[in-house]
Amino acid sequence: MSELRQRQPASATKRKETTPPRPQDTEDHGISVLDIIRVLATLILATLGTSYYMTNGESLLFGYRPWYTRWPVVKQYISGPVMLTPAQLSLYDGSDESLPIYVAVNGSIFDVSANPAMYGPGGGYHFFAGRDATRAFVTGCFKDDLTPDLSGVEEMFMPIEDVEEQLTSAERKVRREREMRHAKAQIAKTVARWERFFGNSKKYFLAGKVIGVQREAEDGKRVLCGAAQNQRPKRSEMDGAV
Repeated sequence: MSELRQRQPASATKRKETTPPRPQDTEDHGISVLDIIRVLATLILATLGTSYYMTNGESLLFGYRPWYTRWPVVKQYISGPVMLTPAQLSLYDGSDESLPIYVAVNGSIFDVSANPAMYGPGGGYHFFAGRDATRAFVTGCFKDDLTPDLSGVEEMFMPIEDVEEQLTSAERKVRREREMRHAKAQIAKTVARWERFFGNSKKYFLAGKVIGVQREAEDGKRVLCGAAQNQRPKRSEMDGAV
């Protein structure tokens, strides 16, 4: 009788045999997200430390400073670009310490407040502050050409006719037109170079635009200054056509 009680039905035995084994906990040997974060954090810290060491403690990014890490630039971005007339721009020459120092090139205003020793009162280039002196940036005449007016500057790149040539009027006209295009291209190249100088500087940044510029009434083109006149090439020294 006891044997009968201890015996289990065949169906129960079969069910027990066919029941899949319970999965056991196993260790995951793959790379986890936490591992990736640790590696990246280590690389970042190593890079920052290397930069700090190589720049003698001056920078953590090898001298690179994104615009959003420079408070004056961020402040200007939030407030928006300034729009100043020439008269208003003249107030930003460093005389008023509550105002930034501005320099303008080709109508673009740049904040140069980070270098008051150069552009502030008493600085070597203070005459550029508070004005658009594009012409002087091209000619180099810092006394006479502190104006945005570029009329006549192309003559600076036109050759002085110091030799006699057997050319027809038509040939001279074609050559002069070609050389005039070259001269204007040189002016544009020079102006663009100065705009890049201020715009790409680690110290300076674009602040806005000059508006309401009134072109001065002139009898013909503006006279080329002496320093620019002396830079003109001579036809006899040129190697062929431009």
